[in-house]
Order: sequence, then structure tokens, then C-alpha cells
Amino acid sequence: MAGKTIKETIHAKGFDISIYTNDFENEFISLTDIARYKSESPHDVVKNWLRNRETIEFLGIWESLHNPDFKQVEFDLFRGQAGLNAFTMSPTKWIEGVNAIGIVTKSGRYGGTFAHSDIAFEFASWISAEFKLYIIKDYKRLKSDENSRLSLDWNLNREIAKLNYRIHTDAIKGNLIPPELTPEQISYTYASEADLLNVALFGQRAKQWRDKNPGKKGNMRDEANLNQLLVLANMESYNAVLIEQGKPQSERLVLLRELAVKQMKTLSSLDTTQISSLPGGEKK
Repeated sequence: MAGKTIKETIHAKGFDISIYTNDFENEFISLTDIARYKSESPHDVVKNWLRNRETIEFLGIWESLHNPDFKQVEFDLFRGQAGLNAFTMSPTKWIEGVNAIGIVTKSGRYGGTFAHSDIAFEFASWISAEFKLYIIKDYKRLKSDENSRLSLDWNLNREIAKLNYRIHTDAIKGNLIPPELTPEQISYTYASEADLLNVALFGQRAKQWRDKNPGKKGNMRDEANLNQLLVLANMESYNAVLIEQGKPQSERLVLLRELAVKQMKTLSSLDTTQISSLPGGEKK
């Protein structure tokens, strides 16, 4: 699976259960750690679970819903044999046999068998209904903490962007607005400079965004992600400097776009949320 791996840990009845995600949408929980609640031979527990016909049918349904490359013919062969005394199944055999994506194996010190949270909770039910509830309880705690952190970071970057916007407008007022302009002309100048940043960062003007999103409140900056807000704050400061230097708007647009692409690429390589890159720019 592509992307930067983010690791967390769930705590349930004294057991630590590893969890990781590449996109903060699809989380994979360690079946090996869950199985330790039942036995000191967790790999055997996972294999026994995979032998069940109900397990195979559940996994097949999950893959058919989420995996366009799921091998249905090979799955039918497994389903026909599942539950028989001679039937054996391992995570690797399942993954390679049907091209599964819901279960993955990892090597190394912190390796083992991991499964998508949908599948992991099903496995936990098979292990112990009580243990599953403890897992879910701490999983919800983890998600709540995660959402709080993201909300705090977003609001902080939004406030930084607002502060830099004042620096930006002061530069416009001091260098681009002659005293003879009417209030309407002054308003247009501010809007024009704001749209300069919008085009450089978001690839579209404010009106274009509103036309595409007639049902949304606010503006495109309210919909921005964390990286975009941080880059926007830097762009406002940079544009203020360029205005002070007397550079024309056409030249500033090129320089601002270069800054936006460079900083978004840098932040994307560091960002744990795997935020997408600029529209039209190179993606990580």
C-alpha cells in the first residue's frame, strides 16, 4: 500500500494492539495482537479463523465491495473447500490467492497480520465479544483524539492566515492604491490581489469556486486543508514583500505559484495526513 505509514496503539484489557494507516481513512489493526488475547500462538489462531466457511464468505463479500481486482473465480474455489477437515488457510495464501487488500502481512519486529478495521472487528468478535468491546472503546478514544488534533491544527493555521492577510492588505494599501481611487475601485484592488493568491494556490478564482459549489457556505479558503492554509499564510507574507519591491502582478503570480508548488511538495512529504498536492501540480 502506497503512502506514508502512521502508527498508533489501542489498549484493551492490558493488551497493546497496533494500528496503522496510510491515509487516515482506511486503518489496519493487528490480528496478531488481537489473537494474543486467546493464545500465545497468535499465528495459529489467525489460521484457524481463516479456515471457517463463514470467515471466507465474509472476507469474500468485503473484497467484492472494496477491491476491483478481487479474483472471484479463485475465491469460489476457496469457498467450496472451506470448513472441510483437510482445508487449510493462511493470510499469505488468502492474499495471493484472491489478490486480497483487506488483509496484509508485515515482516520485521513490529510485523504480523493486519486487517482493515471492518475485518479486524469481525475477528475480534470471533475471539471474544467482551474483548471486542474493549477494543472498540479505545479505538473510539483514538479517533476522538485524532479529530481534536486535526481540528486544532486547522484552526491555528486559519488564524495564521488571517493575521498574514492583514500584512498583505496593508502592503496593498500602501503601494497599490492611489488616494484618488473610489471605494469601489479600492475594493476591486483588494479582491484582485486575493484572487491572485487563489489562482496561485488553488488554481482558480473565488468566483469560479463559487460557481462550482453553489450549495456551500463560505469560500474556498474555508474548505482548505491544513497544508494549503499554511502555504497561504506564507504566500500572503511573500506577496507583501513582492508588492513592496514594486513587482507587477503578472510577475508576482509566477513567483507565488513557484512558491506554492515548492512548499506544498515539501509539506506533503512531511504531512501525516497525506494531504493532496496543488491542482495541476506534481503529486507525491
